[in-house]
Amino acid sequence: MATGQLFSRNTQALFYNYKQLPIQRMLDFDFLCGRETPSVAGIINPGSEGFQKLFFGQEEIAIPVHSAIEAACSAHPTADVFINFASFRSAAASSMAALKQPTIRVVAIIAEGVPESDTKQLIAYARANNKVIIGPATVGGIQAGAFKIGDTAGTIDNIISCKLYRPGSVGFVSKSGGMSNELYNTIARVTDGIYEGIAIGGDVFPGSTLSDHVLRFNNIPQVKMMVVLGELGGRDEYSLVEALKEGKVHKPVVAWVSGTCARLFKSEVQFGHAGAKSGGEMESAQAKNEALREAGAVVPTSYEALEAAIKETFEKLAEEGKITPVPEVTPPQIPEDLKTAIKSGKVRAPTHIISTISDDRGEEPCYAGVPMSTIIERGYGVGDVISLLWFKRSLPRYCTQFIEICIMLCADHGPCVSGAHNSIVTARAGKDLVSSLVSGLLTIGPRFGGAIDDAARYFKDAYDRGLTPYEFVEGMKKKGIRVPGIGHRIKSRDNRDKRVQLLQQYAHTHFPSVKYMEYAVKVETYTLSKANNLVLNVDGAIGSLFLDLLAGSGMFTKQEIDEIVEIGYLNGLFVLARSIGLIGHTFDQKRLKQPLYRHPWEDVLYTK
Repeated sequence: MATGQLFSRNTQALFYNYKQLPIQRMLDFDFLCGRETPSVAGIINPGSEGFQKLFFGQEEIAIPVHSAIEAACSAHPTADVFINFASFRSAAASSMAALKQPTIRVVAIIAEGVPESDTKQLIAYARANNKVIIGPATVGGIQAGAFKIGDTAGTIDNIISCKLYRPGSVGFVSKSGGMSNELYNTIARVTDGIYEGIAIGGDVFPGSTLSDHVLRFNNIPQVKMMVVLGELGGRDEYSLVEALKEGKVHKPVVAWVSGTCARLFKSEVQFGHAGAKSGGEMESAQAKNEALREAGAVVPTSYEALEAAIKETFEKLAEEGKITPVPEVTPPQIPEDLKTAIKSGKVRAPTHIISTISDDRGEEPCYAGVPMSTIIERGYGVGDVISLLWFKRSLPRYCTQFIEICIMLCADHGPCVSGAHNSIVTARAGKDLVSSLVSGLLTIGPRFGGAIDDAARYFKDAYDRGLTPYEFVEGMKKKGIRVPGIGHRIKSRDNRDKRVQLLQQYAHTHFPSVKYMEYAVKVETYTLSKANNLVLNVDGAIGSLFLDLLAGSGMFTKQEIDEIVEIGYLNGLFVLARSIGLIGHTFDQKRLKQPLYRHPWEDVLYTK
């Protein structure tokens, strides 16, 4: 492996398995370091393509999303780092696919628990093809002031306190990602900071070893000293011992192997990492520390003394003139996300939508303040839900039952009415459910099912102004307006609409007042004197009875009633109800596998 520097200020990566936070942290680090281009060139999310919006400083950018590794590598040939956030189940396969791409030079595997046999195959392939693996079970790595992998070094605050926004003189390598953050901070306190830091991962078989990276640091001119943090278990540290003994490392190495406390336990101890388990005296922390000390590394007597050892080594190099002090720079301020700023009370921002009928922010959704569990426990029906979501209050049971009756009575009126006909024709054209439903709904209007609001509006105005049926009907006639809610193509004086009769019977039984309905019946009596089919239809019945429901319940002001009628609530009831029938007709045609509909030519009058 050896060679030298892995990353630079121009390094770009491909990020596998989209995770918003680590990618945004990489981009924030880029901005902090003054990079001109984002370090994430593309995202690979199997099964997805397009773009993902993220921030690069204050600027919002669109990062391409690819569905396959090959496509991403082809689209971004300069991206030579593959950051793999796949789960342990698929990390090996995706990592091998990346290693086989000629453009990929470094693969970082974040997942823990990758099967050891798979890891060995990855290591063998990488070594044979002169490629580098960081991980598995790693947080990644960082080159100060240039590039970082995923969540390496944690938050921006931690990165700033560790001075990782500009390069220092120390090369650092560790097995532990968590301890890396601790050591970045320690090193920043007593030296000019990190030049590059790598966490090789805590699995038994890491893709690259401690000595691999120390030998690499040895070839980087900017790295003046190395700090190594090992741990008990395995024999990785002994390869570094051999390198020191053979004189392959020419720069000071400060090292410590954690886990000396293991001897205090009577039985074998498994620490956090899979590889952190002593398999004999040679794998103990004490044995490794002693071997490193004998090989020439600076090894303190305890972890607590590690900081002092790092400081002393650095200061000695500075006195010898081998380290030139790094000029301090002030990093730019990272713009804070609006959500975070609002939560901390630093800013206030206007909302874009107002909602008063439901709230999904708590443990369970609420309809007009009523929790979903309460709706179920109290046995609420569809009418109750409509009363909450449409009228923002719990109406009496007779009101919600009337709503449900209206829905049942208006759900369908056969295949010949315009709405059902449209849905049937559309379904037979092979269109989907939504298209078939919408084609039927679009016919609803003043001539089909959309007269409920108008019927309520005109009946209410006439009644409230004290107009007699004669004055009302004749006044409408002079204006050239047909009376909404009156008249039917089929029904007549001798063939009444059963739906109207059922609604009237229910209202007489349950409503405290039916003054608007009685007025509508008087209007019907007058219109029937003119023509036999000018009966009160279902639109007129629902319109007038809904006025009685709103007024008689005592739960609405006059202004609220006028607003409900004006907005179109009552037509909404017909739209909701008839959707049931239109969906039924769509399913019926598809179930029957009916062919494309063509209207018969003999049913068309062709004329000049």
